[in-house]
Amino acid sequence: MNGKVTTQELWGKLFKARDVEDYLNSDNDSQFPVFCQYISSLCAAKGENEESVIKRGHIESSYGHRLFKGTRNPSRDTVLQLAFGLELDSDGAQQLLKIARVTALHPRVKRDAVIAHCLYHHRNFLETQNILYENNLPMIGGQRNE
Repeated sequence: MNGKVTTQELWGKLFKARDVEDYLNSDNDSQFPVFCQYISSLCAAKGENEESVIKRGHIESSYGHRLFKGTRNPSRDTVLQLAFGLELDSDGAQQLLKIARVTALHPRVKRDAVIAHCLYHHRNFLETQNILYENNLPMIGGQRNE
C-alpha cells in the first residue's frame, strides 16, 4: 500500500470516533503538505521561478509572492490560476486544489468542465478565460460576461 488514507477510510475513522473532537485531534491531515511548500516544490521540480508562474497565472505579483511565502491562503480561483501558471494538467490541478483544501473541479459544473478541459488540453490562462467568456460562464477571478 502507498501509505495514503482513502476517503472511505477517513469516513470510517470519523464514524468510529468516540466523539468528533477525537477525530479532529487525530493526525488525518498529515498526508497533505503545506500549500506554500508544495507550490515551491512544484516550481523547483519544473525548474521554474515564482515570478514566471505568477505571470503565467495572471496573479498580482505581490499577492503571488505572499502565496509562495505562506502568508496568504489562496481562494479556489487563485489555486486555479496557479495551476495554469504551473502549466499543470487536469490531474495536477485537482491535486493542487486538494492540497489547498478547496473544492475539486467537477465535470457536471459547466465552468469546471471548461476549466478541466482546457487544463487537459494544455490551454493557457487567457485561452481559458476566452472560452469561459464565450460560453457566458464566470471567468477565473470572478469576471463574468454579462
